[in-house]
Amino acid sequence: MNKNLRLIGKKNFFWDFDGVIKDSVEIKSNAYEELFLQWGPDVSNKVRDHHILNGGMSRFDKIPLYLSWTDENINDELISKLCDNFSDLVKLKVINSPWVPGVVEYIKNLHKTGICSYIITATPQDEIIEILNELNIHSFFKEIVGAPTKKSDAIKSILDKYKIHLNEAVMIGDSKSDFVAAKNNKIDFILRRTNENIELQNNTDTIKIDNFS
Repeated sequence: MNKNLRLIGKKNFFWDFDGVIKDSVEIKSNAYEELFLQWGPDVSNKVRDHHILNGGMSRFDKIPLYLSWTDENINDELISKLCDNFSDLVKLKVINSPWVPGVVEYIKNLHKTGICSYIITATPQDEIIEILNELNIHSFFKEIVGAPTKKSDAIKSILDKYKIHLNEAVMIGDSKSDFVAAKNNKIDFILRRTNENIELQNNTDTIKIDNFS
């Protein structure tokens, strides 16, 4: 086990999903780019760049923003259609994407020893539950919270609900929103390095890991 992950006294692990459990971050980058290519490469490239810098932001927030960069008449029907199209593009690919090395064994070991894990993700609630069921790992998580709930709010709610001491909790993520959510709730943070979070790696003083092997 990675020596950085021998976290003495941590009884509650908050997990992001994309880029932490599944190596699926690039899948979503490609999907956003493909979704907005119909408005030209300038828009689609700008969309991809923004997504890479804001990986933990919900599609319900991103898609209206990205539409504002086009000449479309923005309405709820169009936003809903693009959200559905995005889901169709990514869901199966995420399920079939590679696991982050060692993560399944690590989560199972936490579960066996009575340590609680919680999923905190920008993926929509129904979709992440469906994905976790398909992957047969749903039962290892005490709670699963997806969009539209904000990550900071999700962590705070769970901390309050189970009366968790802050020094007994840690968030494992790969995006700025994960880092901010942990910081807002005054819990420790572990950054999983990816090719898409180089800037965050350089600008945060926290434990950093490549995988869980």
